[in-house]
Amino acid sequence: MTFYHVCFSVPDLGRAMEDLTAVSAVRWHDPVDGRIGDWPYRIAFTAQGPPFIELIEAAPGGPWGDTTRAQFHHIGFWTSDITAGASRLAARGFPEVFSGCPHGRPFAYHRMDSVGGHVELVDAVQQPSFLETWNPGGPMMPVIDEESTP
Repeated sequence: MTFYHVCFSVPDLGRAMEDLTAVSAVRWHDPVDGRIGDWPYRIAFTAQGPPFIELIEAAPGGPWGDTTRAQFHHIGFWTSDITAGASRLAARGFPEVFSGCPHGRPFAYHRMDSVGGHVELVDAVQQPSFLETWNPGGPMMPVIDEESTP
């Protein structure tokens, strides 16, 4: 199954965007301000992809943990069913550490110590909205089919 993005939490979104552009010539969409629960954030995705690079700048203590230093946060996959996918990962020893579902956002972060970060599952119902915002005209991306995943 193909992941669709990697995410880094960063203390300075503009600097991170500039640095990644300098070393790899990636292009960026303009950052977007958002909020989930009590946590405001700024987010940007590369214009090229998939896979995309996602950068999140947020205050410490929210879903992105210690954001006072730059770090790998997660690798993201689309899932056909966020509830089934979250249960599957938890049953395999990857505990859910944050769910956006109670906030009306169908995604979940699961801790994966072996990679020093998280796996993010995002319900595929969000894919059209993602494409509209971050990759207009882009093709649909692969989705983990929870019914056929052992």
